[in-house]
Amino acid sequence: MYRRCGFRYEKKLRAIGVAQIAGIDEAGRGALAGPVVAAAVILPQKFRHRRLNDSKQLAPEVREEIYHDLIADAELRWAVGIVDSVEIDRINILRATHKAMRAAIAALSIPPDHVLIDGLPVIPFPFPQTAVIDGDCFSLTIAAASVIAKVTRDAMMRDFCGHFPEYCFSQHKGYCTELHLLKLHEFGACPIHRRSFEPVAQPLLALEGLIQPATSPTWRPGRKTGPSIAAA
Repeated sequence: MYRRCGFRYEKKLRAIGVAQIAGIDEAGRGALAGPVVAAAVILPQKFRHRRLNDSKQLAPEVREEIYHDLIADAELRWAVGIVDSVEIDRINILRATHKAMRAAIAALSIPPDHVLIDGLPVIPFPFPQTAVIDGDCFSLTIAAASVIAKVTRDAMMRDFCGHFPEYCFSQHKGYCTELHLLKLHEFGACPIHRRSFEPVAQPLLALEGLIQPATSPTWRPGRKTGPSIAAA
């Protein structure tokens, strides 16, 4: 279902005196290889962009163009947080995602007064937050973070493809695709694979559907589900 992003959450916050509003989103949570990347963005109050929307609803070339528009805006503040596959295996993907989000918000040049987070609340977190299910579909601030996180991670995976060309990371970006599972079966895991994720250890079983990725607690990425939750 197509949804047009807007400023409904931002307007409610500004109506009660909140000035600096950051949006946070991640990319790579559900991948089998590579880092998880979070981006934090503070948009100017008069920000407008005709094509900005949830990054997953954008064609790659459009997403790249919007990314360059965003980072070229001198009034826009943005930063990324990156947690690699080794740390993901050590602390699990949920904690790694939250760590990347906290790193991104800490790297902003100015601290936000409130943060809009895509998905569920992040606990602990250093700033007041509002968690918005499918927030990248509703909030332009989160959508901007979504684009920056996605484009940043895609570029990293293309670089990894140069180091490990046999896995074709530039095509699937480390996600659980048929091509990726076939390459895993043929070559085994490489240094950037998440070895705590079940399909990495047993790619053929995953390929044959004997392992259902959505039910594995060790790696389940999922789309954030449940009611929208606000946390102070």
